[in-house]
Amino acid sequence: MDMKQKSEISFTEGPIFQSLIRFALPVLGALILQAAYGAVDLLVVGRFGDASSISAVGTGSSFMQMVTFIITSLAMGSTVIIGQHIGERKPREAGDAVGTTIMLFLLVGVVMTVLLEIFADAVVGIMRVPAESTQKAALYIRICSGGIVVIIAYNVISSVLRGVGNANLPFIFVSIACAVNIVGDFLFVGMLHMDVAGAALATVLAQLVSVVASAVVIRKQQMPISFQWSQCRLVPAELKKILNVGVPIAVQETMVQISFLVINAIINNMGLMPSAGYGVAQKIVSFIMLVPSSVMQSVSAFTAQNIGAGQKERARRGLQVAMISGCLVGILIFAAGFFGGGFLSSFFTKDAEVIAQSASYLKGFAGDCILTCILFGSIGFFNGNGRSLPVMIQGISSAFCIRVPVSILMSRLPDTSLMMVGLAAPIATIYGILFFMICFARLRREENGKRKK
Repeated sequence: MDMKQKSEISFTEGPIFQSLIRFALPVLGALILQAAYGAVDLLVVGRFGDASSISAVGTGSSFMQMVTFIITSLAMGSTVIIGQHIGERKPREAGDAVGTTIMLFLLVGVVMTVLLEIFADAVVGIMRVPAESTQKAALYIRICSGGIVVIIAYNVISSVLRGVGNANLPFIFVSIACAVNIVGDFLFVGMLHMDVAGAALATVLAQLVSVVASAVVIRKQQMPISFQWSQCRLVPAELKKILNVGVPIAVQETMVQISFLVINAIINNMGLMPSAGYGVAQKIVSFIMLVPSSVMQSVSAFTAQNIGAGQKERARRGLQVAMISGCLVGILIFAAGFFGGGFLSSFFTKDAEVIAQSASYLKGFAGDCILTCILFGSIGFFNGNGRSLPVMIQGISSAFCIRVPVSILMSRLPDTSLMMVGLAAPIATIYGILFFMICFARLRREENGKRKK
């Protein structure tokens, strides 16, 4: 079926701010609702369960969030390549990239399902989950991993749509999923008293409904690509392009998420209450980080289309506009996290000690709300350029040379607190910003050298 451009945003012409904001707002909305999955799980379990259930869902959902981030990161390769083909005005090649993406992630989904079902207990052991929560955390991971193909399907559809400049449909699909998840949580956890298992089942059911809805709607959409179902095959040229961009991003995200799991293990080792408090704080952090994440996705799509169209300076101006806008919003979020951490945490639990532990971590973390808008904008720019290797190097070095060592150091200080551990995040982000400043300078020199030739 040939599909013509209808509701997608063209990033290669018109006012930059308006184009970015029209794309970024539905991206942000979708990210908010997607983060609400785990948050609603934790909120409902916190109302009907105990601290061991909170710790299990906090740890289990953090792991599944890591898996989702890795999938999304690999799918960023598809977003970038499709966007570049759109900028180049090559609809057939864009269709080949879509077909390759479908087949690639079908294989990834099957492999990940098998691995997670087999190694769920090992994952829980590595994360040093408190003994009271071990079995519950493993059960949560096993049930969610049973639906990993569905989770992958949603993220692949979203990556394709964002590659062509359509962020509205992913927002609609995730809205459906969030509504189903809320109903499922109150049904399975509240009414049927299924505790952690009910929360996991609600999450998988929500994703399934979302994918079915998206499959129905997307067939009727017109997009600036030429796609036939016969293109659902691994096209070597497109597969190479997607993997060249996506694999370094996925490796980077994997290492970053592993570093957060290591930090989770460090805090789990501090006891049940710090573990439960960190679990609550991480749900709030997952919302706090949505603004920089939307900046990154918007800059990636904007940059990809403009690089494909040969408009490098417009891509740079888009980065600047996105960074400034994100930082202004980040200031407000910083204030909410630093001064209102206890209030925000109280939505997830009534346990005063858990609330205090969560608020303590948020105080240390809060500075990252502003800094990451700069860092994630830079990541989006290099991803959109198809230069994901610097992103991988930065992510790995930041995680294991800065964030983890600082977290270990802070956790071992006399009379330490979660606030001290939380400081590791903004410290690592400052390093990342300095890293990309060097990368931007090298990119400029490279471009100037090409002009002189």
